[in-house]
Amino acid sequence: MNRDLYIDFAKGLATLSIIFIHTAFWSGQFYIIPEIRVFSLVFDVALFYALSGITSGSNIEKTLYRLLKLQVTYMIFVTLLFFLDYFFKIFGLTFFSLEWLQNFYSTFGTKYEATSISTAPQWQNLGNWYLHEYSNADTFPVVMGSFWYLKVYFILTVFGVLILRFFPKHVNWFIGICIALTLLFNIFPELYPTGQVGYVAFYMTVFLIGNRMRGKKIPVQMIPVVYGLVAAALVWMFWYFGDDVFFKINKKKFPPQTPYIIWTFFSLTTLFVLYNRLKITKENFVTHIGKNAIFFYFGQGISSSLVYFLVVPLKELMPWWTLMVIIYIINVILAFIIASGLKKFDDSGWRILEYLRKKTAQ
Repeated sequence: MNRDLYIDFAKGLATLSIIFIHTAFWSGQFYIIPEIRVFSLVFDVALFYALSGITSGSNIEKTLYRLLKLQVTYMIFVTLLFFLDYFFKIFGLTFFSLEWLQNFYSTFGTKYEATSISTAPQWQNLGNWYLHEYSNADTFPVVMGSFWYLKVYFILTVFGVLILRFFPKHVNWFIGICIALTLLFNIFPELYPTGQVGYVAFYMTVFLIGNRMRGKKIPVQMIPVVYGLVAAALVWMFWYFGDDVFFKINKKKFPPQTPYIIWTFFSLTTLFVLYNRLKITKENFVTHIGKNAIFFYFGQGISSSLVYFLVVPLKELMPWWTLMVIIYIINVILAFIIASGLKKFDDSGWRILEYLRKKTAQ
């Protein structure tokens, strides 16, 4: 079966969009105007959940094996991250001072103040990372700030494959239940549960709708209708919540609330409109990113942390939009380089695990 390059292309564009979002909302807090920061959320993580739904099937064994591989890859990455963070702190304390380190971390802003500067390794942090409790990595704050997506992805994929395997004729019922829960939580905010329930209710809807779209195409005559509905939803949102809701979109993302949910409609509609219509016939830079999306997702967390040290000295020297373009391009280049290195490191990690498996099996 030939690989659908449209899926890789869409994942690649979504990953590039995530890099832009993290350029705008992290280091961009110092210089990018709020309007651009909000518009960066037009193409956001909901696309990944929809694409996951399109590519997912009912094979439990295959899905759990894929998730296990992802978990091991994630553990290899956070182990590397842990020691990079720890050795940098040892370097700073040994050759400079605590004050120097604190000044270094102040570059990220007071919101991301370092919490565990010590010569003793904080092993509990590594253990918590393995278990998807994302305490901050002081030297690379954007990394753990990005990982909420991964926990939801694991939960979503497990429940999604169970639905597809055991209730294949009732997927529409589950979509209805998830929509009903999402509406309930948003109509009665006091009922909105803490934890992952609200995230899963909305993103499971996206996942299952993506799965129902698998192999299908939105008819041409329906395209104006669906975009018209999106436009109507946006008009209603601004009428009901007021114009200032535009600047609150990001706050309504954690967990997903009505304004953010409506904000995702355009990107999701565009994804499904182009699916089975836009033909990508050759490998390119974007499809390469899509094929290696997880390594770019890991890599952009590091690169989006590093660009802070360019933003702070340059933000007063040029117009904000010029700096934004420069920083974004640098961020993409750094993410590409780091992702390539992480892929090689991951390969080495798997070789070590295979060596240990053979040794312990004797």
